[in-house]
Amino acid sequence: MTVLLATLWMTLVAAGAFIARPMPSRLADLRTAARAATATTTTTTTTNRPPRSGLTERLGAAAIRLALRASARPAMPVAPELARRVGGVILATLTPLPVFPIVALPAGAIAWVLPAVATRRRRARAHAAIAHDMPEVVDLLVLGVGAGLSVRQALEAVARRSRGPLAVHLRTVTADVARGRRLADALDDLPARAGDCVRPLVAALTSAERYGAPLGAALDRMADEVRAVRRRRAEEAARRVPVKLLFPLVACILPAFALLTVAPLIAGALKTLRLP
Repeated sequence: MTVLLATLWMTLVAAGAFIARPMPSRLADLRTAARAATATTTTTTTTNRPPRSGLTERLGAAAIRLALRASARPAMPVAPELARRVGGVILATLTPLPVFPIVALPAGAIAWVLPAVATRRRRARAHAAIAHDMPEVVDLLVLGVGAGLSVRQALEAVARRSRGPLAVHLRTVTADVARGRRLADALDDLPARAGDCVRPLVAALTSAERYGAPLGAALDRMADEVRAVRRRRAEEAARRVPVKLLFPLVACILPAFALLTVAPLIAGALKTLRLP
């Protein structure tokens, strides 16, 4: 019986570890880029069609409109994200209310906080993937500028040939330039979408575009800096591995070890202590 329980526990732990295993960084970058490209394509193709709202969003929007009407405030457009959060709070509060009223308030609080935490983590992962992709993009820009290309031509070449998540945002910049926008103005909007890690690159490119500042030396220094930053982040992630392994070690490995080693000893000791 002990061996069976230990085998079942180890099988459960192995299945959980296989399901929750981390994705390789390169594959995660490609998935992020594919999702961003899909989102951009979907946004472009559905510009003239209003998006469909779900039940949670409709419920939250109705609650916000009722609250505005009750407070005698003028009606205003409701942000979809806020409507989804409010609708999620209402559903999470009303669902356990008839059965477990004491759980309703904590469930509503969790439903309000959870989307913000998930959005923040998703944005942090996207920015981390872009920061991880920075050295390759800077190296390609160095090659393009060294080959005699202008800033716009180098950006177009990198955006066309690179497959990382940063290349998706560079394609947005080149698309804005192709529609008649100035390159420097299009680059100024890049940190708002890609994060603060691209600000040095944007500053160097805009200085070269607006004022004719030399770009090759600045990109060479930036290539060394972004590689040092990526190496430092990799070292920090490696130092966090023992802390992350502490919970699986205590919660998964030690119980199985105790079932395989300590439980038979206790069972044998209890048999010897039984009275004849």
